[in-house]
Amino acid sequence: MKHKISKANMVIGTLILVFSIFCILPMLLTFMVSITEEESIRQFGYRFIPNKISFYAYQLIFHQDSSVMRAYAVTIITTAVGTTLAATITFMAAYLVHNKEVRYRNHMALYFFITMIFSAGIVPWYLMCRALGLTDSFFALIIPSLLFSPFNMFLVRNYMNAIPDSLRESARVDGAGDLIILFQIYAPLCTSVIATIVFFYGLSYWNNWFSAVMLIDNPRMYPLQYILMRLQSQMNMVVEMQRTYGRTL
Repeated sequence: MKHKISKANMVIGTLILVFSIFCILPMLLTFMVSITEEESIRQFGYRFIPNKISFYAYQLIFHQDSSVMRAYAVTIITTAVGTTLAATITFMAAYLVHNKEVRYRNHMALYFFITMIFSAGIVPWYLMCRALGLTDSFFALIIPSLLFSPFNMFLVRNYMNAIPDSLRESARVDGAGDLIILFQIYAPLCTSVIATIVFFYGLSYWNNWFSAVMLIDNPRMYPLQYILMRLQSQMNMVVEMQRTYGRTL
């Protein structure tokens, strides 16, 4: 049987196609500019079809001792390890405040909630990190951000509240401990919310440059976002200097 396509589906499909093209075009333009010779960019500006092709930018980035590639490695390791640990801690803490068998679980939830409202500030955070020796290492990029987000913890806790308590009670009758209940029963049922907090933590670690500013002095330990931030700052400074001296002259 031939399926007829309604006019509404055709309109929706066309709009999605046009929107997808508009999303792809900036990425395509960025790639084409990256393989365009610098002098050609100065003369003709940005073009989808380069006049002169040059791979010098990629040779500069991917050479053996490239700071960009080293920063990529630091960021990937930090994101992978930090996201795994933070998501695991968040999941376990959510189960703690969800489990009705735990005494004072509401008090613990209130303790976590207070940290969402009040903060000690940057100075105590910095002094504690320095006192613990969290400088110029992967620990400096992972541990200070490892303290899980209470928002993510409450998100997982609320999702767990929809799971019937009879599952936990039945497993308890069969002799299962909390770890078995958590990772063999709750974890498969919470895959969607776990994926959500993994995305949140992964994005946070990938975009984290503040820890590098405060705790990293070794250039070989700079993450990618910190290097990009420095490049952007330098470019902004050059543009500002050109404007200032241009007006003076």
